[in-house]
Amino acid sequence: MSDVFVHSFATMGTVGTLQVVGHGANETLRTERAACVARAAAWFQRIENCCSRFDAGSELRWLTSRVGTPVVVTPMLFEAIRFALAVAESSGGAFDPTVGRRMETLGFDRNFRTGEVASSGSAADSSTVVSWRDVELDTEKKTVTLLKPLVLDLGAVAKGLAVDVAARELAPFENFAVDAGGDLYFGGHNADDEAWSVGIRHPREQSLIETLHVSNSAVCTSGDYERTSPTVKGAHHIMDARTGQSASALASVTVVAPTAMVADALATAAFALGPADGLDFLARQGVSGLLFTPSLQRFTTGNLQ
Repeated sequence: MSDVFVHSFATMGTVGTLQVVGHGANETLRTERAACVARAAAWFQRIENCCSRFDAGSELRWLTSRVGTPVVVTPMLFEAIRFALAVAESSGGAFDPTVGRRMETLGFDRNFRTGEVASSGSAADSSTVVSWRDVELDTEKKTVTLLKPLVLDLGAVAKGLAVDVAARELAPFENFAVDAGGDLYFGGHNADDEAWSVGIRHPREQSLIETLHVSNSAVCTSGDYERTSPTVKGAHHIMDARTGQSASALASVTVVAPTAMVADALATAAFALGPADGLDFLARQGVSGLLFTPSLQRFTTGNLQ
């Protein structure tokens, strides 16, 4: 397995990269491989169209305008919201997808592609107290009801979901990698027939602080260095929803889990919870975690100990 097919594309405010090891022995196999990779990449745009709060034409923005009304949504959006609410409940509200309006007030309101301000247009006021409990799901009818004017932010769920769906598309190849910024999934082995190596960024320097070796697993990192507020000094995009402020007790959290949606959301939730509660939370969820504080204290749980 010496040949590696690589496809890169812009998506969700980052660069996505899909790699497939092998399957290039002849023109027929290469054509099939390229077509499958193209289908995998297309899922990112489909999920962004569904789950983005920055796109006025997205399904999520349409839902935002239908306060108090049960709205039938696509299975993809329903699953993203359902999972986000489940993580909110299990984290005691430290993670909460209803922080969208507050995120807008911190300046996280620009369309990744155009750079234009993309206000939700919601009647929600940033001073109005909302929480995940203000979102009601009907699992039989697949409806979502917003009980108050609010803005859902699925940033910690949607990209991971896209990685997982892309990985499912590539699964027949066995040995592949899906990389969407800090959200990754690795199937099988790399071109050297070894577990994939994943470098974890140093939260305070342009270097790596640790390297992990994984196979058939997702790895997602949440860091306070990823996106800083353009309007509020010292604020970043990972919020403790209980306080409405950027979480500050950690600098980065990496989670290794069976799927990227799980790893991404749990890394964000653990970051919001802080070192002690975050470690306990990840242990209860049965995943492996690597946590660094701003002073570079290192904490681990699961197989990373």
